[in-house]
Amino acid sequence: MECSNILIIEDDEDIREGVRILLEGEDYHVIEAENGEKGLQLLNDEIDLVILDIMMPGMSGLRTCEEIRKVSYVPVLFLTAKTQESDKLIGLMAGGDDYLTKPFSYTELLGRVKALLRRYHVYKGKPGKTDEIDDEKYIRCGNIKIHEVFNEVFVNGKEKNLSDIEYQILLVLMKHPNKIFSAQLLYETVWKEPYLYSSNSTVMVHIRRLRVKIEPDPQQPKYIKTVWGKGYKFDGGNEKA
Repeated sequence: MECSNILIIEDDEDIREGVRILLEGEDYHVIEAENGEKGLQLLNDEIDLVILDIMMPGMSGLRTCEEIRKVSYVPVLFLTAKTQESDKLIGLMAGGDDYLTKPFSYTELLGRVKALLRRYHVYKGKPGKTDEIDDEKYIRCGNIKIHEVFNEVFVNGKEKNLSDIEYQILLVLMKHPNKIFSAQLLYETVWKEPYLYSSNSTVMVHIRRLRVKIEPDPQQPKYIKTVWGKGYKFDGGNEKA
């Protein structure tokens, strides 16, 4: 099996070395960058995961992630020394898929890395625009259609670029229209990890980002509805795709 390529963008040399030794011990190929500018130069289509420090001199991790998202939807795992919930949410809003707060255990880091890579590899072999995609593999509800295998989402016939996590959330909800998913059930289904107290905020941020991309009015969602005190559901109404 071909090994995954992981790009570490971290200004602390000791942390970079520790993470590199850990990941190489698991047979991952690791590329290192000491700042955001260098990291963007090293980013290419062969990278399967980016581990990104938020607090760096020069270009911050948040800005670096925003630049990454302009050209790629590779999973981004933030490393942050900040512990306030708002700082973590800002990282997710900038396009990150997950985060770890320093100091972190290598066991926890490895678990997050494997989870992000596992999900990303589901659709990494996405066909090009000129390739035919089996039309029967699409789920249609309202004016939205989503492919069941590849990260292909169309709203009113226009393709939307969704991150891996956003795609997985939408796919789960659209496979079960009108079913209410609690934050815990949604997290454990998509992230495939035990639900923790902070996981609710992680789900909330990704739902918010998803609404911005697919809803006519994200402030008054038509498709992804919040059922107060219970969770979220996909409501396609009576429209035909």
